[in-house]
Amino acid sequence: MRKISANLFISLDGVIQDPADWHFPYFNEEMGAAVTEQMTDTLLLGRETYDSFAGAWPEREAAGGEDAAFAKTIGDARKIVVSRQPLEFTWRNSELLRGELTEAVAALKAEPGGPIGMSGSVSVVRRLLAAGLLDELHLLVHPIAVRKGDRLFDEGDDTIPLELVRSQVFTTGVLYLVYKPAGSAGEGSYDDAKTHLPQDVG
Repeated sequence: MRKISANLFISLDGVIQDPADWHFPYFNEEMGAAVTEQMTDTLLLGRETYDSFAGAWPEREAAGGEDAAFAKTIGDARKIVVSRQPLEFTWRNSELLRGELTEAVAALKAEPGGPIGMSGSVSVVRRLLAAGLLDELHLLVHPIAVRKGDRLFDEGDDTIPLELVRSQVFTTGVLYLVYKPAGSAGEGSYDDAKTHLPQDVG
């Protein structure tokens, strides 16, 4: 079974919208390594994220600059796009995900092959988390409160318990947190919690 991991830039107050407006001051070699780590040979992308990538990376690859090698890696990867509309692709190795999202992704995970990476594409991430199809959530938490824009988790009736797999603190103050879905948050009450409070205060 193939594993799906999602990589997201996120602010301290949970904003994931338009990271290009606020995250570049925190981009260093540590973050570059974390982002590169998620570049697998298969990428699952929402339509908006794909359009953003397709509008930038092919030109950067052709320009041959410092980021050309990274651009080639993305270009060479299989890019599977989630969209309700039929699309015509000009960027190589791009295809449309066929069928209903959760069924199609479950079938994709059952195919032979390595890990599947995601970048951005928050609406797809939410649906895969809710369906139990996302294996890891990689959050690059920036030490800034953006205070406006879409947030990672929207409102809903059900909680989404997560388990911390690993963490790293970058020199910029960015927290790199990797979570996987947890079976449940467990049970507890204030009566349970108060047993862990210090008995002598002051």
